Amino acid sequence: MTNRLTGEQKAAILLLTIGEDAAAAVMKHLSPTEIRKLGAHLAALSSISKEQEIEVIQEFKSAASGGEIGVEGRKYVKTVLDKALGSGKATQLMRSLTTETYPGIDTLKWMDAKAVANLLRVEHPQTIAVVLAHLDPEHASQVIALLPEGLRSDTLHRLATMDEVQPDTLQHLSEVLEEVLQDRSRPQSMSIGGTKVTADILNRLDKSNGGTIMAKLAERDAALADTIRSLMFVFDDLVKIDDRGIQELLKDVGKEELTLALRAANNPVKDKIFKNMSSRAAEGLREDMEAKGPAKLTDIERAQQKILQTVRRLEEEGKIVVGGAGAEAMV
Repeated sequence: MTNRLTGEQKAAILLLTIGEDAAAAVMKHLSPTEIRKLGAHLAALSSISKEQEIEVIQEFKSAASGGEIGVEGRKYVKTVLDKALGSGKATQLMRSLTTETYPGIDTLKWMDAKAVANLLRVEHPQTIAVVLAHLDPEHASQVIALLPEGLRSDTLHRLATMDEVQPDTLQHLSEVLEEVLQDRSRPQSMSIGGTKVTADILNRLDKSNGGTIMAKLAERDAALADTIRSLMFVFDDLVKIDDRGIQELLKDVGKEELTLALRAANNPVKDKIFKNMSSRAAEGLREDMEAKGPAKLTDIERAQQKILQTVRRLEEEGKIVVGGAGAEAMV
């Protein structure tokens, strides 16, 4: 029976038999391309018969425990990828498991932001926008910050108004990049760009760069800028998280980081935080804030950004719910 299976299918079945921890350990040693190929086969599996299990394991000269293995492939591979790569990269890989791949574009996802920016700075803003749409928002924001100032607003405007890109366009771009990089594959994403992606990227920029870009976007397209603002989440929006969510957030935020971040927060945010702490902890935090000397605004904003990153992570993990669409202004 196994002679009808490809090597990748056999490898997927083997991973399903050895358990999530062992599978995660194996996948840590695979390349992104290998993980994606193997993950696609894992996600396609619904169940494995006893006969298939035994034959595959014998072929790999391993031992397997008995019993029928009933596995929901997609749910299983998400768990394995979470363990191997972390939630963020696992989620992005899961979205691409069953799509076409574009080798040149894919390579950029695994490159340092500075290297990507150096590569893209000579490209047309539309090309840069397509590339940014394929990166995760954190990576894309780092790349944007390293691009020449004249490119930033034009690129993000194109990204915000982008909807779909034809496969042949993506293929051509991939081939061009592949000639330069001579590296591996990247999944097709037919629905890319848009205001939400742009808002996610701007959320991760420092206030100075983000404010400048938003101002230029507003000059060019005020309605579009308003839409993007409505999708952004800034520090003042912590008041939109319910009390249980704030309590969950406080478990993951360090005291020094919180003390610094609250120094430039408005009163509603401070009240929200204090309300969800014990009276002793709240009093201690107030005393720390009063005792601290002057702090650089950049340090305060950095602390706020770290807390917002924690908010996004907890929201992705389903531990908190952020109420409302986002901030009404870039502050």
